[in-house]
Amino acid sequence: MLKTLAAQIKEYKLPSLLTPVFMILEVIMEMIIPLLMGSIIDDGVNAGNMTHIWKVGGLMVLAALLGLTFGICGGVFGARASTGFARNLRKAMYEKIQTYSFSNIDRFSTSGLVTRLTTDVTNIQNAYQMLLRMCMRSPFSLIIAMIMSFKISSRLASIYLGAVIVLGTVLALIVSKAMKHFNEAFPKYDALNESVQENVSAIRVVKAYVREDYENEKFQKASGNIYKIFCKAEGIVAWNSPVMSLTVYTCIILISWIGAHMIVQDTLTIGSLTSLLTYCMNILMSLMMLSMIFVMMTMSAASARRISEVLNEKPDLANPEDPVYEVKDGSIRFENVSFSYKKDAVSAVLKDINLDIRPGETIGIIGGTGSAKSSLVNLISRLYDVSAGKLLVGGVDVRQYDMESLRNQVAVVLQNNVLFSGTILENLRWGDKNATEEECRRACELACASEFIERLPDGYNTYIEQGGTNVSGGQKQRLCIARALLKKPKILILDDSTSAVDTATDAKIRKAFAEEIPDTTKLIIAQRISSVEHADRIIVMHEGEIDGFGTHEELLAGNEIYRDVYESQTGGSGDFDEKGGE
Repeated sequence: MLKTLAAQIKEYKLPSLLTPVFMILEVIMEMIIPLLMGSIIDDGVNAGNMTHIWKVGGLMVLAALLGLTFGICGGVFGARASTGFARNLRKAMYEKIQTYSFSNIDRFSTSGLVTRLTTDVTNIQNAYQMLLRMCMRSPFSLIIAMIMSFKISSRLASIYLGAVIVLGTVLALIVSKAMKHFNEAFPKYDALNESVQENVSAIRVVKAYVREDYENEKFQKASGNIYKIFCKAEGIVAWNSPVMSLTVYTCIILISWIGAHMIVQDTLTIGSLTSLLTYCMNILMSLMMLSMIFVMMTMSAASARRISEVLNEKPDLANPEDPVYEVKDGSIRFENVSFSYKKDAVSAVLKDINLDIRPGETIGIIGGTGSAKSSLVNLISRLYDVSAGKLLVGGVDVRQYDMESLRNQVAVVLQNNVLFSGTILENLRWGDKNATEEECRRACELACASEFIERLPDGYNTYIEQGGTNVSGGQKQRLCIARALLKKPKILILDDSTSAVDTATDAKIRKAFAEEIPDTTKLIIAQRISSVEHADRIIVMHEGEIDGFGTHEELLAGNEIYRDVYESQTGGSGDFDEKGGE
């Protein structure tokens, strides 16, 4: 875990090294000042020597200024190192997530990944800054102050030593008990972020069903769980302050009492007693800082572990050693393919699939909910790997391709259409970042999107809100289809991506596909018979298996499932717009 995190320090190694150096120099200056103060009292004030007072006083001012300078430098370099470290952690996690397959992402919730990129990284950033500054400063200050104290009076310094042992034991107990609660707290942030994310993204549904009170209650519960855990943890940590105060005042009283007797007996000077009291505060404050460091490290340990999980996660999918970069054509062949989302699954999602699809064919895919239609097409662009059998695209096993090259030739319009914040043109150019405006317009014409875009005040420069909330479901689907067409793919997969458009528009889109991209293999998943009946062949899925594969007429004559769906959709007055687009 530490090795994983340390690898992200990278270009901030120098600030990370300079910070503790400056903190040690600051401590040295601070440790000199009590000695100079004692000298002023004993050899200056008591002896009435103004020259000595001026001379040593000047040295004290110089030491203070140097200590201030070193402290500022330590703070600046510490901030630079910690913020840079946090930036690298976020960048590394974000880039790592981009390499995940769908199965990797399934192991982490979206809210969990957001928490790791925000709250957990902030905890690590704060802990790292404290580690660089206080983890060097406090122990070094404690050790030097203890040495100087024993040098002045071993009898009085033994009081400090006893206090250090007592405080160290108590702090160890406090930290060990608080750590358990801190480890419980941070995973709870996932539930809190999930509640916020769901509520904001689905705010229209929440308001439509008047579920604000329910959502408020769910958020309060998630927030309350974090509150309770932190109250327990902070309640334990709070004992640190009274124990520390009791120890400090006890030490001061004992040193003052015993020191006063030693001064009367001429075994200790007033200046030495003043220095000892200053060192006393340095020692005990160093202990207090160490206790804060332990608490911070305890809090950040859970965050460090969660971040390491993301960085150490190995993508399930990877390029072969000598990948194929060119996809010859859009032919697709399934050979005894079976697939499960989890390796230890009892039953497979897809079972013994055998298909042979020729380049340029239009293939309809129909079946009930949960029949594994989407799972079937997800394998083609290698979003998942087959569990058994072989899947070939362009005559080559998909596992032999460079994944980027394969996916550039397979355009997928998923069930959940996603648009990003930006203009329509910027969204379209996800398909081809170098596409001209004319090419974008042409793709929109094919997807029947130009008709509504041109009615917008800003046309193709209209700004799309995050998630495409300012366009309708049908408009969003057509924009996503246009975006996919700009890739000029060899295989185009439409996963129920015309469900929100009327049948007339659906027919126009199908007609445009047939005329404009005849060499592209088209796979159309649909619930409506009218969307697939004109396909070259149609696959009927049922419980992860192929129940039928043939033309519309062949399936009507010989497949019961297809015939039942057809009759249920076209019985009576028929599909309300089945001739649309002709």
